[in-house]
This record gives sequence, C-alpha cells and structure tokens, in this order.
Amino acid sequence: MAGKIGGDVFIQRAIIRNYRCLKQANVTLNERLNVIVGNNECGKSTMLEAINLALTGQLNGRPLQIELHPYLFNLDLVQAYIEKLQTGETPEPPSILIELYLADDPALAKLKGDNNTLRLDLPGVSLSIELNPAHAEDFAQYVSDPSEIRTMPIEYYWIKWRDFAENDIQNARGIPLHSSLIDASTIKNNAAASRYVIDIVKESLSSKEKVDLALTYRLMKDRFLEEPKVKTINDALAAKKGKISDKAISVSLDTSARANWEAGIMPHLDDIPLPLVGKGEQSAVKIKLAMETSAKSHIILIEEAENHLSYTSLNELIGHIAANAGTRQIFITTHSSFVLNKLGVESVLLFQRGESMRLTDLKDTTTQDYFMKLPGHDTLRLILAKRSILVEGPSDELIVQRAYQMKHGKMPLEDSVDVISVNSLAFKRFLEIAVSMKKTVDVVTDNDADVAALKKKYADYLTSDVVTIQYDGDETARTLEPQLMKKNGLATISEVLGKTFADEATAIDHMIAHKADTALRFFETSVPWSPPDYIDRAIR
Repeated sequence: MAGKIGGDVFIQRAIIRNYRCLKQANVTLNERLNVIVGNNECGKSTMLEAINLALTGQLNGRPLQIELHPYLFNLDLVQAYIEKLQTGETPEPPSILIELYLADDPALAKLKGDNNTLRLDLPGVSLSIELNPAHAEDFAQYVSDPSEIRTMPIEYYWIKWRDFAENDIQNARGIPLHSSLIDASTIKNNAAASRYVIDIVKESLSSKEKVDLALTYRLMKDRFLEEPKVKTINDALAAKKGKISDKAISVSLDTSARANWEAGIMPHLDDIPLPLVGKGEQSAVKIKLAMETSAKSHIILIEEAENHLSYTSLNELIGHIAANAGTRQIFITTHSSFVLNKLGVESVLLFQRGESMRLTDLKDTTTQDYFMKLPGHDTLRLILAKRSILVEGPSDELIVQRAYQMKHGKMPLEDSVDVISVNSLAFKRFLEIAVSMKKTVDVVTDNDADVAALKKKYADYLTSDVVTIQYDGDETARTLEPQLMKKNGLATISEVLGKTFADEATAIDHMIAHKADTALRFFETSVPWSPPDYIDRAIR
C-alpha cells in the first residue's frame, strides 16, 4: 500500500483550463487504471504533466516558479486576448487553472472544501497561474499597446497553490498524496539517462544506506591519493612550485559537494554500462525501477510505455505494471492497441484536446459490451484518425482506398484518413463514440433496396455535424457491384475484370459471386474507372 493513507484515495476528476494545448478539459477518471488513448498533440502528455504539477508544484523536475514561461498559456487563448485588445476591448487577462478532485477519504480531510469551480465539497488541490493584483497597474501599462504583445508577461503573474479548504500549499509535503511521473522517452543523452536511473535508485535507499555510500565513495577518493603512481606524479608537480604558481600543484579527485557519489556512479546491467544497453531495455528498466521504488507514490503517471520495445518485451513490461500496481492509481498514455487490449478496454479513456470519454460512459450498455469484447485495434483506429470512413467489408474497403488514391494522388492514411471495415450492424456503435469524441466519420453503406429503412436506422445521425451517411437512393442498385456497373458501364467493367460478359446482369452476378477478386482487380487496374457518387462524396 502506498504511503500512510488508504487504498481508496484517488483522483476522481481533473479540470484543466488554458494549460498548453488544453484549452478546456474536464476528465472523469477511473479509480485504479487509466489507459489514455489519443492522437499525437491531443493533450495526453499535457494532462499527465498537469496532474503531476498540481500534486508536486514541479515542472521538469524543478519548482514551477523556476520553470514558469509564457508558453505554458494556451496559444489560442493568448491570441484571442491580443485580438480583443486590438479592437479596444478590455478582456480579463489569461490565466491557467488545474484542479484535482480527490476521493472523499478521511485521510484527506484537511484538503476538503468547496473552493473549486464546481463547488463540490470534496478534498482537492487547485493550482493557478494568474495576474498578481500587486502588478495590475504595470500590467495594464504593458498591454496598452497591443501591437507590441507577442506572449504573456509572466513577470506580472504569480502562482496560487491551494487546497479546496482554501489553505495555501507551500510545498508537496502539504499534500498527503504523492505522484511519480515516468517518461523514459525524454532521457535524451547518456549522462541524463544514467542520472535518471541513479535518482530512482537513490529514492529506494534508506538514510543510513545513503550515508554509507557517500562515505565509502569519499574513502575511495582518499585512497586514490595514496596510490604510489599518483604520489610520484604529485611529487613531480610539487617540484614545479614557483615556476607556474606560488602554490603547490597536484592532481586529485573532486571531493567537493557537487562531486558526490550520484555524479560519479554509473548504473550497469550485467556489468554493461546502462547507456550501452539497448534503448528498449533502458526504457523498461527505468519504468520498472520507478514503479518499484515509488512505494510512497499513490499516483503513477507513465508516458508511452511502448517506446523502443518489441512485442514480447512490451508484453512482459505491461504485465509487470499491471501486477505491481497494487492499490495505486495508474495513468498510462499509449498509441498501442496491444497495451489497450492487455490492460483492458474498460480502463480506457478516449482523449482529444480536453474532450474525453470512457467506454463505460456510453449510453447504450450493449454498445459498452460490444467494445469490451472487440479487439482494441479498430477502436483505436477510429480514435487516432483525423477522419474515418466506415465501410461494410473488405471489398468496399479496397474500392474506397483506390478511389481516394485516384482522386487525391495518395492513399487515405497519408492524409490521416483511415478506412475501417466494420460489420454494418456495428456502424451505430462506432458512431456513438464518434459523436461523443467529435470525430469526423463518413459511413459508406449499401441501400439494400430499402432507402426508407436506411434513413430510419440512421435517423439520429442524418443531421449530425460530425457524421455523414453516404448511400445511393437508387434501390435498383442495392449494393456496391450494381453501383459500379451503373457508374462505369459494361465496357469498362469488362476491361477492368478482363472478361467478356453477355450483358450487365451477367457481369453483376459475376462480381457478386467473386466480390474479393473483383475489388482487388479494381484496386490494381490501370484502366480508368469512376467510383459511385456516394463513395465519391465520402472521399472528399
């Protein structure tokens, strides 16, 4: 069990405003495991950083006051503020807010109150970066000429770190809830990598062990001077006294405070210096060490555990994380469908620029059950794509892929557009996620000779801002194959397939009987052909 407080302590909700790329975020969290999934630049890492900042008061391992800079403010917010100034308005100066709402545990009673934006009577922590009233006049003078403003003048800002009971927090010791942020991917050079691991090892040592190690390291330095060869060299240097300096010159090891044992020790794996071990092994070791030595941490924040790891190594690492989580609340950001499946989709938070949802939040419980059983790959594809096109099967997928390439000169994925083959019965399940996450999706579907039924089925989405249902209203061309015939004619179909057909009906029957082969020929052919209009609308 982490620390001295109970296992029921965790972060229930995080509200983040105007911090980096997160203009507005209101995220409800799982009690134990949170697998945060989203595209690059969607704010996953920013959310982890903000949570750690509110609990520790530190950014990049240093006090926020030292690391404070203008680019912590959301750039869109700053730009909107400057534009309002330029039009003569007097808007409120930009500010940053991070609120963490904690579980209502007696151990956190001193943090409990309603000093939060939701006015909930809960334990919690609030960290804000806002204009210092003492500098209001100077700030007003600074912004009096908006044409000169490019970034926010942080010199006029102060940091307010308080709990929900309106008590000031001086340092992290004022919060009986501790966090560890683990991001092995940010270790950019060998020295930093070694220091990172040494810091983790140091955290696991008792006070006596640290003293013993420091004294032993100093004794080793003293013995260096007693070595005969070193004494001979120093004697020779001493003979030069007066020629170079009035003081005797000698060589020794640095025994000053800055040259402590942490700076002189190199971590090894099987007697090999850590920086010379593969990056995947380094990453796994750092994460495991951090988890093992973070016994005092109640919150573990892990940034993209899959970095540099093979499938088998990732499998072992994720198993280790799950097995050693204990009662701690774990956050893991990932782009890996394997991580998602391994840890369970019930733990997944779908995240995009502050918009978030859990699969357990879906209104339709049958949709929840569907995605709990579905391998995470397709779900992850929908979340990560800039835009998705849902089709009914592999044949439709090939046709849409090729049609997109002919129209745009590149494959859909090169534009971050993912064509996903989904059983038509599951379309609405995916669309529920798309609407919740505001993900742009086109559904390419057959009319099945019943347009009225199709419209009824998708009635909730026909006027959606993010979802479009693409179909053809001609009920005589009920599926893809007759639609291809209607658009291209018998001569083109025959040329693409390399066959001679007596009539259109015979050709359509052949295409339906050989769906996969037909689609593959359309995908590979150099013969010019045109996609049906409803597909052309989807590949806009």
